[in-house]
Amino acid sequence: MSEFLTIGEPIALFGSTEVDKSLKDAQNFQKFLAGAEVNVAVGVSRLGHSTQYITRVGKDPFGEFIIDQLNENKVGTDYVDQTEDFWTAFQLKDRVSDGDPSIFYFRKGSAAAHFQQQVLDTIDFSEVKMVHLSGIFPAISSEALTAFRHFVQLLEEKNIRTTFDPNLRPQLWESREKMVETINELASHAEIILPGINEGEILMGSRDPEAIADFYLANGAATKTVIVKLGTEGAYVKQKDGSSFTISGFKVDEVVDTVGAGDGFAAGLITALIEGKSLEEAVIRANAVGALAVQSPGDNDGYPTPEELEAFLAEHEVVAK
Repeated sequence: MSEFLTIGEPIALFGSTEVDKSLKDAQNFQKFLAGAEVNVAVGVSRLGHSTQYITRVGKDPFGEFIIDQLNENKVGTDYVDQTEDFWTAFQLKDRVSDGDPSIFYFRKGSAAAHFQQQVLDTIDFSEVKMVHLSGIFPAISSEALTAFRHFVQLLEEKNIRTTFDPNLRPQLWESREKMVETINELASHAEIILPGINEGEILMGSRDPEAIADFYLANGAATKTVIVKLGTEGAYVKQKDGSSFTISGFKVDEVVDTVGAGDGFAAGLITALIEGKSLEEAVIRANAVGALAVQSPGDNDGYPTPEELEAFLAEHEVVAK
């Protein structure tokens, strides 16, 4: 039993330790656990909440590494299926002194892409308070998309709160048009939607936070809140009743790696809501976890414990407007 669930594809990440060297030229790499949804699970667990992660990995060294990492991070593996028929995905990521790093995937035909839907019917939802969904898992294969839709149906039947992060990965979709159509349809089932400014421009044609929020609030009856991530500027929030506010971001001394910041944002938001905090308090925590995430080289190794989060918030000013 757990308070939090998510479904996705975990990846063995090899991050270059050589700054501003291309993936072609880099010689030295460090191995990490990665994958958008698993990042959120790690963040939620690290902040003291029980989690279960739903996925499929291969019976291979990368699959074993991922299971070990999940156990180490106290992420539940009751619904992690292993198979000898397909391999576990991995990826390469360079390290840059400025901007976003380049990433190269090795994931087509992976174990998660052959996820078996019947696993979902074995889940114990009795203690689940929130579920996080992302646009990546349904993009990896037709089987994953079918399973994702079935999972959404189960969540709707059980009236469980959901967050949805578009997490656009154009390289995983057959076309940009199919990506936009499918992501927006899937988003319509979520209570809380977490698009970024760049994603808003791709998915509905605007970089204006209020326009993005209005689009998703009108996109589906289930959606009550849209939180538009503004990068270093923080986050803009609008609710179904028309109320809105912006929470400023936190300044950090050094940005090491931007990957995983959005997933950290989701983990901060979700844990605060599970704890019964206000939406404003939840977005402040979300911004804080995102800021801590960018100061570490792995996708999720910068996510804080409750004590680390409290110390960070005590040292930084929050501005709401």
